Amino acid sequence: MSRFTHLIFDLDGTLVDSKADLAAATNVMLESCGLAPLSIEKVTSYVGDGARVLVERALGPEHAHLVPQGFAVFMEYYLAHSLDHTRPYDGIPQLLSAARARGIILSVLTNKPEAPSRAILEGAGLAHFFHTVVGGDTLPVRKPDPRGVFHLQKLTKVASEATLLIGDSPVDVKTGEAAGIATCGVTWGFGAQGLMATPPEFVVDSVEELQRVVLE
Repeated sequence: MSRFTHLIFDLDGTLVDSKADLAAATNVMLESCGLAPLSIEKVTSYVGDGARVLVERALGPEHAHLVPQGFAVFMEYYLAHSLDHTRPYDGIPQLLSAARARGIILSVLTNKPEAPSRAILEGAGLAHFFHTVVGGDTLPVRKPDPRGVFHLQKLTKVASEATLLIGDSPVDVKTGEAAGIATCGVTWGFGAQGLMATPPEFVVDSVEELQRVVLE
């Protein structure tokens, strides 16, 4: 039997590589506001706290008045183009399949709005693996507030000691700590440097290492 019978996954930077599509939507938004584009690396550094915060960070405090307009442009473009380049990381579908075969319950907890999260999971061929998807607008709160984890635990009826939160950023680690569950950081995502400053219980550099943590 695996130690963990409920795995809660972050989405961007953990299950899927969405850097290029997030950057494209951000730059379309910036162009609509008459501002210069940003590099993929800069946009990636702004990801993790939801789409609206991404827009706020990309615009900067001097253009805070443009956030409502920019957010609307960002979401309209992103909903239409969220799968142009976004793909699961190598090995992720196989890991999810192996976990499900063991009877492990899989969930997604992301700060991305629920509608595009579900669309990405469906388009990437991953949706059928997951029991529940909680997005940044599913509940009145979002990560690092622990209530998303508590909501998933209520739905899955799996105890805290058998639940593992897997993500790529300090936000995920803080969420797990606040909820009283174990955390695993993946270094292939967007926030590897931040993980070192807020170390989770486990750190993995590959999907193969993650499989050993969750299945052995």
